[in-house]
This record gives sequence, C-alpha cells and structure tokens, in this order.
Amino acid sequence: AAMPGLLLGDEAPNFEAETTQGRIRFHDFLGDSWGILFSHPRDFTPVCTTELGRAAKLAPEFHKRNVKMIALSIDSVQDHLAWCKVQGVGWHKGSLHCCPALKDRGTAHRLRTTHLESQSMEDRNPSLCLPCAQVFVFGPDKKLKLSILYPATTGRNFDEILRVVDSLQLTAYKKVATPVDWKPGDSVMVVPTLPDEEAKKLFPKGIFTKDLPSGKKYLRYTPQP
Repeated sequence: AAMPGLLLGDEAPNFEAETTQGRIRFHDFLGDSWGILFSHPRDFTPVCTTELGRAAKLAPEFHKRNVKMIALSIDSVQDHLAWCKVQGVGWHKGSLHCCPALKDRGTAHRLRTTHLESQSMEDRNPSLCLPCAQVFVFGPDKKLKLSILYPATTGRNFDEILRVVDSLQLTAYKKVATPVDWKPGDSVMVVPTLPDEEAKKLFPKGIFTKDLPSGKKYLRYTPQP
C-alpha cells in the first residue's frame, strides 16, 4: 500500500476552497510565491488563537520572503471571520487566508489534516477524524519542501518556521546547506557534490574546513552568500 500523506518533493494537491478572502484554487493562489499551509483542530481553541496571533505579527516577514499563508480548520468561513475579530490584529485583511476542512477526503488525507485520536482513551473512536496541527511549506514549483506534524497541545514555533523558510530559500538557489542551529547571517556549508576548485570560484569570500579527529576535510564552510 502507498504511504499516506505527501512526501518531500510531491506536488501540492490543486484543491479548490472557499476562504476568508474568497474562493481559491491552490496552485493559482500560490502563483510564483512560496506557500505555507497549516491546519488547526478548530476555531476558538486557545493554542491556535495564540498561533494565528503570532502569524499575523510575522506576516510582514513572510511577505518579505514572498511567502503566502493559508490556514485550514474544520469550521466554516463564517466562524473563521468571527475568529478574526477575536484576534484583534487584522490578520484577516490579506496576511492570511483561512478555509474550512476540505470536502475531498482524498485531498485531506494526502495533506494529513486528520488523525484518529479523540479527547480521551475512553472516548476514542476510530471513525472520528479530527484535524491535527500540520505545517507544509511549498515552493514556487508547487512541490513540498518541508512538513512538520504537531499534536494539538503543542503550539508551533513561528520563529523556527521563518528560519526554515530562510534555509529552504537559500539552499534552493545556492549550492549550500545550513548546519545545525543555523540562523541567517551564519556561515553555511558547501554541498559535498561540489568539487573544491568549483567551490572556490563560486564562493569568493573563501572556504574554510573544520578539523576533525578523522582528518577528513569534508566539513567545508563559507560565509553566507
């Protein structure tokens, strides 16, 4: 059987949905932008309220990076609009689209917006599907670049989502990778497939190698291009 859900490199489903900004077709919505789709258990839940507030505050940062955001919840567009007013930060005015759960169960399954888990072990019912907290990052080519699955009780870290977008965008266009705990402005790593001579031409700021006990010289760093 095929593994459920999207895998890295898979194309995003081109679903249609009503949103707080009107009806969209997902590929057209993305256009030549990067996109973040994140799912929520439901409107008016405490953890999600804090997340959408944070997403709104960071909206200018995502905009600078040519990233569009869309949130998915099981509730109606009318509920989403009512929830917008609770936020009090104007995120519904263009910074974030919000849409109800997708009626196409095949698409919802591919996006892994459901899990078979209810509120307690006693109430657990395999036929009950509740949205979980998923994050997908898509590139302008409509391909999945990153996904993270959270339980509904753990709020997402939007600073980390911004950081991975910076890494994804940098490594998409430059022959580099970002090391552990990398932040914009830190040195980056030259990809292993790039020969030394070519790397020296590509990275005129210089390349330095970290000394290892093994003596191998494969950890090649360069200032962020």
